Amino acid sequence: MITGTSVRPATVWPSGAVPEAELRELVEARRITEIVLALPDMRGRLKGKVFSAPVFLERMAGGAEMCSYLLATDTDMATLDGFELTGWSQGFGDFLVMPDLGTARVLSTRPGTVIVIGVPVGHDGISIPVDPRHMLSVQLDRMRELGYEVQVGVESEFVLLKDGESGLVPAWNDNLDYALDLPPAATSFARNLSSALADAGIRYEAFKTEGAPGQAEITFPYGDPLDACDDYALFQLLARDVAGRDGLVPAFMAAPRTGIGSGLHLHLSLWNTHGDPAFDHHRGQDLPPVMRHAIAGLISVLPAMAPLYWPSVNSYKRLRPRSFAPARYNWGIDHRGCAVRVTGHGRGARLEVRLAGADANAYLALTAYIAAMTHGIAEKQTPEPACEGDAYQDRSGEAFYADLAEALTYFEQSPSLDSSLGEDVVRHYARAAHAELDWHRHHVTDTERQRGIR
Repeated sequence: MITGTSVRPATVWPSGAVPEAELRELVEARRITEIVLALPDMRGRLKGKVFSAPVFLERMAGGAEMCSYLLATDTDMATLDGFELTGWSQGFGDFLVMPDLGTARVLSTRPGTVIVIGVPVGHDGISIPVDPRHMLSVQLDRMRELGYEVQVGVESEFVLLKDGESGLVPAWNDNLDYALDLPPAATSFARNLSSALADAGIRYEAFKTEGAPGQAEITFPYGDPLDACDDYALFQLLARDVAGRDGLVPAFMAAPRTGIGSGLHLHLSLWNTHGDPAFDHHRGQDLPPVMRHAIAGLISVLPAMAPLYWPSVNSYKRLRPRSFAPARYNWGIDHRGCAVRVTGHGRGARLEVRLAGADANAYLALTAYIAAMTHGIAEKQTPEPACEGDAYQDRSGEAFYADLAEALTYFEQSPSLDSSLGEDVVRHYARAAHAELDWHRHHVTDTERQRGIR
C-alpha cells in the first residue's frame, strides 16, 4: 500500500485542483514541501523540475527556465539535431515554463508534493507552436469558431509487467477480460491507483482487466479536452509510481508483445453555444448532419496525420485483423472493428475514435481528431456509407499505412496540413518521425538475433 501523509482534495476541493490560496496555506504549514513543475513532451510524458515549495511560490510566478529540447527529443531523451526550435546550432537554449496554478494536484505517491502543469513560452512571451497543449488549444479555438465546444472521454489500455526469468513478463498469464476474481497483483494495483487518483482529484469511471496477459483498461468520464489530457498524463505518472511500489511496470506500448495490442480510444462529442448536444440521436434514427460531417472529416483527413497518433515504429504492429484494432479508415454504428464507432444514445451519443495506440500522446491524437472534424464540418463533407458487416473484410475505406516510413511520406507531402496544423508543426513532428526511424535503422533487436542466430 502507498503510505505517508497526504492531502485528499477529493473531499475538500471538488474541482480536483488545489486552489492557490489553500496551496499557499499548505506550504506555509509545511504539509506541502515540494512543487513539481511539469509539461508534456512529444510523447505525452510529464517532464520537469522539482522545486522547494516556498521558493516556487516566491520566485517562479514569472516562469522557470527549462531546456527547450524537452519538446525536441526522442523517447530516450537524446539530444537531436534538425529541429528549428532547438539543437546544436542554436546551443540548446532555454524557454520559460509558466506555471498554471489552476492545474495544481496532490501527488500522494510522493508525500508532501504537488504537481503543476506549465505552459512553455519563448522569452518574448509567445506560445511555442509545437507544444502539444498549445496545438490542442489552437484546434479547440477553431472548433469554437464553428460554434461548438468539444467534450472528451478517455479509454486507456496498458499492460502490467513483472520481473521474470527472461526479463519483464506479464503480471498474469490468463485472459481476465471482465474478470472479478482478480490475481493479487491486479487487485493491489487497482486499489492503490484508485487511491492515488482520488488524492489528485482525478475521477475515473471504471477499471477492468482485459483479454491479453497482464492487460488492463481504465476509463475516464467526459470533460474539457485540455483537462482530460492533463489528467491522462498525470494518470500515467501515477500508474508508474503505484506499479513500482509492487515491483510492476506499466507498459504504454501499442504492441507490447507480438499479437497483443493496447489502444488509446478517445470518445468525442460536440455541444453548441446553448449547451445542447450536437450529436443527439437514438439508434435507428438518421445521424444529425453535423455528426455526419464530423465523421466524414475524420475519415478523409486523418490518413495524412498518422504520425500524430501513430508516432512510433511499434504503433503499426498493433493494427492486425480480428484484434479489435481497426484495419481501414471506415466507420460504423456501434462497430468495434471500425476506425470510428458511433456509440451512445440521446444526449450521450458520441464518436469513439479507435485509431491511436497506447503509445500515443493524447494531446497530439486529439489535435489531429479535432482538426479533422473541424474540416469535415466546415466543408460539409458527406461520409461514405457505414460499414455494416465484417470490418476486416470491408474494402470501402482507405487502407492503413504499412509502417511509419510510409505514413511519414504522406504527412510531409500533404498540402492541406500546413493550413490546418501549421508549417512549423508539420516540419517539427516530421523531424521527430525521421529520428524514430533512424534509431530503428541502426539498432539490432532481440527478434533479429533470435531469427539470425541458428
